[in-house]
Amino acid sequence: MDTNISVVDLFCGAGGLTHGFEQAGLPVMVGYDIDPACKFPYEHNNKSKFILKDIGHMDKSDLYKSFSNHSVNVLVGCAPCQPFSNYARRYSDKESKWKLLQDFIRLVREGKPEIISMENVLQLKNHPVFIEFVQALEKLSYSITCNEVNCLDYGIPQSRKRLVLLASRLGSIELIPPTHKKDQYQTVYKAIGHLMPLSAGQRCENDKLHQCSKLSELNLRRIRASKPGGTWRDWSEDLIANCHTKKSGQTYPAVYGRMEWDKPSPTITTQCFGFGNGRFGHPEQDRAISLREAALLQTFPVKYKFTKPNQDIIFCSIGRLIGNAVPVRLGQVIAQSITSHVDNFV
Repeated sequence: MDTNISVVDLFCGAGGLTHGFEQAGLPVMVGYDIDPACKFPYEHNNKSKFILKDIGHMDKSDLYKSFSNHSVNVLVGCAPCQPFSNYARRYSDKESKWKLLQDFIRLVREGKPEIISMENVLQLKNHPVFIEFVQALEKLSYSITCNEVNCLDYGIPQSRKRLVLLASRLGSIELIPPTHKKDQYQTVYKAIGHLMPLSAGQRCENDKLHQCSKLSELNLRRIRASKPGGTWRDWSEDLIANCHTKKSGQTYPAVYGRMEWDKPSPTITTQCFGFGNGRFGHPEQDRAISLREAALLQTFPVKYKFTKPNQDIIFCSIGRLIGNAVPVRLGQVIAQSITSHVDNFV
């Protein structure tokens, strides 16, 4: 493509969205995030520059420095989605949950990029802050599409549904059509079945990210009693956690579950390395999935590095980077949609 496109990634994290753009031949100029742990994986695995900065402290001068001259400017990002999830409804509405989206639209007003993309949880679409976001884009003469994306339809081996907004000042913009039919959906086995077997707490010598958390003796007994696709309801009474015997805990059957080889994984979260945090048990090995397996299910390449060579692996830190990431393949789909759109209008 002859047109020079400049891309800036807000809330870039460890680089899932940016890496997908690179795979699609659409390099990102710079990524912004407030988490210093993102700098190494973002810059080591991508050709982009990482800037540690709060979006609330950014203005149009930051965008002008990042965008190149005489180009189609693209602003993309995934504002941290915890405020919009069911899990986070316990937080007080008095907290400034919506400021990230408000700052996003402020930068759009100031920088006036030709194209915008935002990815987030489905729950956001019915919230007033998102409706206001869309209305603001309409007033700025953007053509907008909002897509409820089933990641399985695009070759991601994960039951993950996301909201993808595309907006353009050039003309009508659409997400590319699904690339996979139901009989072509990717599975857990295709994503991680080739990796070396591990015991709970073990680490692969050739890949330090391929390590899994330790399990207590009780949780070892629980996972040995678990079958792929089953629930804790299959266990004997002495293994069931006290919280699940209460009425409030009976509606959470997926915790302490095993994945199934021939099906997609559940949504990968920041706590995906813990057996008790969801259906994150390995399909046949008596352990939770490893950090590398979680990254592969997020469609990061197997050689994607999240830490420096001599740096220790901290499960909660790396789990946060992996679980918060936009799946690389979804980033690739968004980038392909943008390049196709630009080809039609420029």
